[in-house]
Amino acid sequence: MQVTKQISKIIKTKIAVKKVISALLKYGIPIAISVGLAWFLSKNVNWGAINDSLRNDVNYWWFLPVIVVSVLSHIFRALRWRLQLRAIDVHPSTSALVNSIFGTYFVNLLFPRLGEVWRSGYIANREKASFTQVLGSMVGDRLSDTVTVALLTLFTFFIAQDKFVKFFDQRGDDGSGSMFTSWVFWLLVALGVLGVLTLVWIFRSKSENKIIAKLRLMLRNLWDGLAAIGKMDGKWMFLLYTVLIWGCYFLQLYLASFAFSCTKDLGIVAILVLFVLSSIGMAVPSNGGLGPWQFAIIFGLTLYGVGAFPPSTPYDPQASAFAWLVWGVQTCLLIVLGIYAFISMAIDRKRIAQGKTVIKTQSQSMKL
Repeated sequence: MQVTKQISKIIKTKIAVKKVISALLKYGIPIAISVGLAWFLSKNVNWGAINDSLRNDVNYWWFLPVIVVSVLSHIFRALRWRLQLRAIDVHPSTSALVNSIFGTYFVNLLFPRLGEVWRSGYIANREKASFTQVLGSMVGDRLSDTVTVALLTLFTFFIAQDKFVKFFDQRGDDGSGSMFTSWVFWLLVALGVLGVLTLVWIFRSKSENKIIAKLRLMLRNLWDGLAAIGKMDGKWMFLLYTVLIWGCYFLQLYLASFAFSCTKDLGIVAILVLFVLSSIGMAVPSNGGLGPWQFAIIFGLTLYGVGAFPPSTPYDPQASAFAWLVWGVQTCLLIVLGIYAFISMAIDRKRIAQGKTVIKTQSQSMKL
């Protein structure tokens, strides 16, 4: 009996340790990345010069249309997700979906990547639907964004290759060559091809190794989520909403560029370069893009003459002011929208409990 208790205690301790380690990996690392990069960036900027730039070099009225376009991007994302949810017979109201998107970005500010899981759980719980199915639709939603970023990156590399030569070769090239002659470019291509071949091998492998099996299952779920988009009703509307979402994202940065004297004349291609670099930076797990987003923007601005290339320390005050202000406005907006969303959801839950809002569950829909 004593031995059994000791074994049980050891097992419980191991489970507890495993949960702590898992929590540290999920939340501790992103927070550490955010704090580390924010410290590195703030340490290498002249805050006095940035403050002068923010007081004397910014037309803040441009941020009003930026905010409007930002809100529209969230609404379009909610409408796009509604198409996928309808395909699995889940029919939340538009307001509930918009609240879930607002809440997602608010949660991501605190716990990176947890927002997507939270919104899936919120909608599944509200609609009395399968969490796994709702989560699968969210995976397809995010996977389509990944494909969009990849296509935008390839397009931008092609039309702005003279600037990216600086990124691939910092040995004094005058930018007149082609990035296709850079050995770094072909190295990245080779690594990309190797990565694709590795994924294909994992996907088709018959290995019973637990890690390989988990990766294979993950890839299969991702593929199923993406393939479902092509089979669902309203696929062309899905494509339209995707264009509108990413068009709004780009338009936010483009409009914000007119607020600064150093960026208002950069042009569409330059802003597209900044947009792609910042979108790639958002892939780094951090709180709301804190750190990677600013670094990507500052680096991109140096390609177009706003600051020294490669970025020197301290960073150019105008480039730093642009990066921090645009990020700050977006973050403040997400906080406001998140607070609104959670208040609205509380009211919605009360209305459901009082029977003023009727939820049609999947099983009821099938009976009809």
